[in-house]
Amino acid sequence: MQLTSPSLPIGGYSYSQGLESAIELGLVHDESTAGQWIADQLEQVLGYGEAPLWMGLYNAFQNDDESTIQQLNDWFMASRETQEMRQETQQMGWSLLQVAESLQWCSPQRINLMRSLDPACLPCVHAGLIEAKGISAQAGLTAYLFSWLENQIMAAMKSVPLGQMSGQRLIQQLRETLAQVCEQAHNQAAQTPLRLYNFAPQFAIVAARHETQYSRLFRS
Repeated sequence: MQLTSPSLPIGGYSYSQGLESAIELGLVHDESTAGQWIADQLEQVLGYGEAPLWMGLYNAFQNDDESTIQQLNDWFMASRETQEMRQETQQMGWSLLQVAESLQWCSPQRINLMRSLDPACLPCVHAGLIEAKGISAQAGLTAYLFSWLENQIMAAMKSVPLGQMSGQRLIQQLRETLAQVCEQAHNQAAQTPLRLYNFAPQFAIVAARHETQYSRLFRS
């Protein structure tokens, strides 16, 4: 819980991952459309790319497979469609690594391995710390996805805006999807080669337009 808490000082609250841009464009304007946008991103973007990648990284750390760790980290960095999204995962990965080193959450060898990736993306650092702490892959990925979901809901509450009860209703509805995404990620990560794809062109275009918004609350 500490590893995925919104109070962890890694800056997750400052990013909307395209949601603020979708609001600016009128694609998201109430509780229903916010829920649909977040659900689509969870199932079709994270579900096919980031979640199975996280699972693959966890397995690679478990097997001390440095080559696969490097390969998957590089794939994720290359898959970021916008400059803001690349900066986001790089900054949050670096910040989480700083916290882990300060609190001695894993061995110096594991810290040095993740530093050598330069830059280490957020899912890589998170998966590496979860495995180092002996937490199961299922629990770790569920917590990772719930933290993402909670940040999206908070972004929607601030910028749509939505009330607190709307936010709780969305969390209650969407958390049921987390188990499905985790199961799918497990199945994709069990295949050789690891099944990863990141094809969401409308999402990429909407996220890219965030960079030129007149005003904004979030960094992506």
